[in-house]
Amino acid sequence: MIKAYAATEAGGPLKPFEYDPGPLGRQEVELDVEYCGICHSDLSMLNNEWGMSQYPLVLGHEVVGIINSIGEDVKHLKVGDRVGLGWHSGYCGTCSPCLTGDQNLCLTHQGTIVGRHGGFAEQVRAQAAATVKLPEGLDVAGAGPLLCGGITVFNPLVQFGLKPTARVGVIGIGGLGHMALQFLRAWGCEVTAFTSSDAKIKEALEMGAHRTVNSRDSKALAAEVGRFDLILSTVNVKLDWNAYMGALKPRGRLHLVGATLEPLDIGVFSLIGGQKEVSGSPVGSPAVIAEMLEFAARHGIKPVVEIYPMDQVNEAMDRLRSGKARYRIVLTR
Repeated sequence: MIKAYAATEAGGPLKPFEYDPGPLGRQEVELDVEYCGICHSDLSMLNNEWGMSQYPLVLGHEVVGIINSIGEDVKHLKVGDRVGLGWHSGYCGTCSPCLTGDQNLCLTHQGTIVGRHGGFAEQVRAQAAATVKLPEGLDVAGAGPLLCGGITVFNPLVQFGLKPTARVGVIGIGGLGHMALQFLRAWGCEVTAFTSSDAKIKEALEMGAHRTVNSRDSKALAAEVGRFDLILSTVNVKLDWNAYMGALKPRGRLHLVGATLEPLDIGVFSLIGGQKEVSGSPVGSPAVIAEMLEFAARHGIKPVVEIYPMDQVNEAMDRLRSGKARYRIVLTR
């Protein structure tokens, strides 16, 4: 039996819960959970905001753990390996995206906390192909948030072949944005942080931004016209998207990784006249996650985390709800 913490209804508290995972699959591994980050997606799933939550629900998809058992078809991992598990816990392996290395775009992927139990537990299971061995030199306690939030902001750098000479703006200096600043600075880019919080200006500069812009100041935003090759939005709220489109260079890209639920209101002439693009992306493939972890270890990139013991999971979730966390929350056993 696996001991975990589960919610039995939308928005409900997480309570001790046990379940029998059944026999280990031939292509699966089981991890002893060491750390598990808490992501805003966990809160969205708890509240069933996306209409796909199933209860009892064991959250947690930023897992760092030690493999305690492997399926008989698993050859590239062994018992005792420390691995990471993110949003995806399995792929079909036969669709076109899977066969071309884009498993993160698999149409029938398995979510770690969608239809199965996640990492707010003593153990968790996943397809071995969805786990990534952690490199030496990586801060283990802070590695969990890299497996969802970190790869979410790193993936566009790889997918779009971002040049180190690029000028990049990051909207929102929170759980995603503070990692984006670090990655982009180490990548070699000129980095601008768009933030509405005066309290975060100093922190943004310390984490990698070369400069900051007050996103609530329309005049300051207007002064950025034609500056950026890429603007990365990490927020989940409606903004003046046309102002940000104006801040892009010709052929520039507004890329969204924050899950704003409202439709984008963007004038088509800005797109046509400057041959600009609007795009979005999910987490990365296992290969890109491995590349991201190596990059993070090499450059000393790590999320700023607050650590709670697993049995204080409800207090940790309340901290996330408050919006006051700096900047990610991690549970530890």
